[in-house]
Amino acid sequence: MKNLLQKSLKQLTIYAFIVFALSIPSYFLLVDWIWLKELDENNHLIAERIENEFNEQHISDEKLAESIQFWNEIQPTSKIENAGQPLTKDSLYTIRRKNIYATRDDAIDRFRGLKTNIKINNQDYELTIETNVEETEETVAYIAMITLLFFLILVIGFWILNRRLSKKLWQPFQDTLQKLKSFQLNSQRPVYFEETDTIEFAELNATLDKLLQHSITTYKNQKEFTENASHELQTPLAVLKNKVDILLQSNDLTEKQYHIAEEMNKALIRSSRINKNLLLLAKIENSQFDNSGQIRFDTLVLQSMDALQEHFNEKKISVARDISSDVEVKGNGGLTEALINNIIINAIRHTPPAGTIRVALTTSVFEVRNSGEQALSTSLLFKRFSRMPADDSGGGLGLSIVQEICNLHGWQVTYRFENNEHIFKVAF
Repeated sequence: MKNLLQKSLKQLTIYAFIVFALSIPSYFLLVDWIWLKELDENNHLIAERIENEFNEQHISDEKLAESIQFWNEIQPTSKIENAGQPLTKDSLYTIRRKNIYATRDDAIDRFRGLKTNIKINNQDYELTIETNVEETEETVAYIAMITLLFFLILVIGFWILNRRLSKKLWQPFQDTLQKLKSFQLNSQRPVYFEETDTIEFAELNATLDKLLQHSITTYKNQKEFTENASHELQTPLAVLKNKVDILLQSNDLTEKQYHIAEEMNKALIRSSRINKNLLLLAKIENSQFDNSGQIRFDTLVLQSMDALQEHFNEKKISVARDISSDVEVKGNGGLTEALINNIIINAIRHTPPAGTIRVALTTSVFEVRNSGEQALSTSLLFKRFSRMPADDSGGGLGLSIVQEICNLHGWQVTYRFENNEHIFKVAF
């Protein structure tokens, strides 16, 4: 991952490199156009100079013909010829040919030519001048090298300045981010952000401060509701269950009345269990548990299995254990015990009579396998109040609590079905 400034500077660097690459052909075309334009002006000046120099000699026509012939011999790059028909306008052209002054036989150079009319002794002549064009490629190459040098200096300077300035400019943001990372809602401590004169960071801190204050207030209200609900709901449920127990012990009940009272008792027990589980989920979600202690996971597993031995015997379930000793994990002991109980109870519930359950524990994995006939629905498995079609005894919150406990501790719970076995695994 890269920070914001590095990403933006990378894009700017790529853009600058593209502009630099496009500038090279632009340099070539511009320099070539300037040189050709300058050569055209130079050739016109040479034509005027030749015309004036011949006219200033005031020589006869016979001498003029000899002088022109001599001129054409000693000046191969310019030629004076009799004009049968004067040119209507000057002709400019570029030609590539062998350079007669070059030492190499295969030397091919570029020449800029001019064909124009001149008057010598009041006679029309056609003058052709061809001037060697200096190679543009070498000049452009030197220009490109210098430009590349300054481009590299500019980019390196940007990266150095970015590294130095980012620490200073983004210091308020880093301070805000660090305080947000260390903020814990259950501590209910307000966060005080560093004052800054940057408008964007000041607005960010003000918005975050307002948001955190609202979150703390909401957390306090929810926590109070959880505590009040725990007291207010458990008390009437306990009273009702006590009254139903007294009613069940009465000898005046008919059989029909007894069955009705028994159903009421089961409903009250289930309601009490659901209420406790909902309150437990609320406390977990509100981070009201300390999960920084060291717990002996193997001891909790053995205690849970011993406590549930009656349920194993009731369904004649064969139990196999493969539990490593001295397995310590960081977490909350009460929640971990609830996690182990819920997973094993779920295995008992979905194991057919005379089935098998295998419990394994290593330093990194807690796994429970139980025999079964078909896989459970993974889409409903950890959802609240989503019992399996064949299961009407549970409250629908056991596996949801397991998942929330794993989320709190940073563990991962998974389920799979293979070889006619349900497999729940908790990875630490």
